[in-house]
Amino acid sequence: MVLAKTHFSHDKDFELTTHLFTRNVLKTCLLAGLVSVQFGLHAAPLNVLINPGDQGEKSRYAAYQSWEALLKTALKRDAAGAKFNLSMDASAELPAVRARNYDIIVAPSHIIGAAVRFGYTPVVGSPEATQAVLVAMQSNPASNFGQTKGQKLGLTQQDSVTTYLMRGEVNANNSSIKQQYSNTYHSRYQDALYACMQLSQCDVVAVERATYDRWLAAKQPVKMIMASKPAPGMSIAVKDGIDLTASTLRNSLLAVAKTSSETGALVNAKVEDFSYISKLGYHTPLSLAGTTVVDSAEVEKLMQRGVRYFDTRVGTEYTEGHIPGAISLPYGEKSLKETDFDSKQDQFDVSKLGADKNAELIIGCGGGECWKSYKSSLLAVRAGYKKIYWARGGFVDWKASGRKVALSN
Repeated sequence: MVLAKTHFSHDKDFELTTHLFTRNVLKTCLLAGLVSVQFGLHAAPLNVLINPGDQGEKSRYAAYQSWEALLKTALKRDAAGAKFNLSMDASAELPAVRARNYDIIVAPSHIIGAAVRFGYTPVVGSPEATQAVLVAMQSNPASNFGQTKGQKLGLTQQDSVTTYLMRGEVNANNSSIKQQYSNTYHSRYQDALYACMQLSQCDVVAVERATYDRWLAAKQPVKMIMASKPAPGMSIAVKDGIDLTASTLRNSLLAVAKTSSETGALVNAKVEDFSYISKLGYHTPLSLAGTTVVDSAEVEKLMQRGVRYFDTRVGTEYTEGHIPGAISLPYGEKSLKETDFDSKQDQFDVSKLGADKNAELIIGCGGGECWKSYKSSLLAVRAGYKKIYWARGGFVDWKASGRKVALSN
């Protein structure tokens, strides 16, 4: 009997139904003496995230299906009732990872690197490393990074693994993407960046080495300008503290992978493998002129005396968990995650903070790597608000402190 269900959107009613149904099935299995001894049974179904990376739509879904099939086989009875979530947007999932919303994560290495810092243990991964390369048409006169200054850059999404790695290389060259390039074009898929060069909308693009090698094999007229340091490939991590231990999941996955054609060979994954890429996140500054930085304890005291807390995360993040009493005021972020961001690219109605610019207010989002609260706080300062408390740690800090979390239907 297969009870596992693939979800492409959050469905609270189905999750509750699945939980109750699974509990009854497990009770029956216990009475019949059929419960597996290899995996511990969970009080709630496992919540699994699978982000297959930046391939095209069909490639992404095929990769998702392969990882899902592998996990269902390895988990055995623990797959019953499990919720498998297909993610196409790392920007949306990174805050959820920091909030520890998932039990198992299958994702590119920068997401696993973030997970390691928030209470997850890597178990296995692909033996092929991930490497970002800066690519240009052969007709482009640039032959090194310095010579690309002032050109137009094509990237995948801001929170993709290729953008993380390329940003690290740009920073290592004592520059920033905004300083180095005249314009930045973002695409959801890597292959679309080749068309960007063909149409002269991009002069150089950052893609995975595997994508570049495929272009070369197809005899496309491209050349490599620069390559990043290598990072682990697709990997799997499990949340610390649940019944399913890292060693149990690792052993089962390695055993299944030996005889499975779904994902190919897998290798052990270690925490130190993710040391480099985990440091490439877009951390906000530690302070912001015109605001007072506050932690979760100070936020709690301020709210107890009536100070309003504005949560600038997207609506789905707020729905899945927020500080009790927080007001949802999403910041529509399109600009680069840098202190000199272009606010014209974003959407945020600062007037919704209230007409009284002398009133105290708190602004927060997902944590130190979430720029929405930094940007909205800066816009509030520019708009003349005088008493702004910036909750830099935001919801992640609040939840990690053990304080009560509110949910929305």
